[in-house]
Amino acid sequence: MNARADRTLPIQEAMNRHTVLERLQQLMRESQSRLDGIRPLLPPALAAHVKAGPVDDAGWTLLAPNAAAAAKLRQLQPRLEAALRQQGWQVSAIRVKVQSN
Repeated sequence: MNARADRTLPIQEAMNRHTVLERLQQLMRESQSRLDGIRPLLPPALAAHVKAGPVDDAGWTLLAPNAAAAAKLRQLQPRLEAALRQQGWQVSAIRVKVQSN
């Protein structure tokens, strides 16, 4: 084996060792947990296509597959924000964006 192969870390271990990457991983888990918390409130046909987007100090982003889905999410936004608050999440705003391919 060469020396470089001996120093290679599995991706999970590397992420856990780096604080910025660890924080990113934590935010990704938080975003997915929020989506899991509101998914039951979404129409089934829509729920299958909505994805969790970034979460930051300004809010959380839901990614919609198209403009029609984004419009429906915006209609549901107050209900979704209320549900997240009831689940203990601090919610300043939910942003809805159409995911580009």
